[in-house]
Amino acid sequence: MSKTYSIAQARQNLPKLVHEAEAGTSIELTRRGKPVAVVLSLTEYQRLTGKRPDFMQAYKAWREEFDVDNLDLDPDGIFDNLRDPSPGREFSWDQ
Repeated sequence: MSKTYSIAQARQNLPKLVHEAEAGTSIELTRRGKPVAVVLSLTEYQRLTGKRPDFMQAYKAWREEFDVDNLDLDPDGIFDNLRDPSPGREFSWDQ
């Protein structure tokens, strides 16, 4: 959920805006009708700017959470029929 306030409105209602942000509402601040800033809760800010695992760390964590080896999946047949085997359209470099 998001709300929009001018900077002048924000100045007059700062405690209210902080409470709204703490409750999970993002507050967009405008100057002369154009968006210039956003007020977020600390939790949301940390979520957006926090350190994220690299791909391999995330993949290992996913593998630990979901025991893929015990899922009844056929690795040879899982992607069957996903690609159209037709040769495609006619093409020539001479155009």
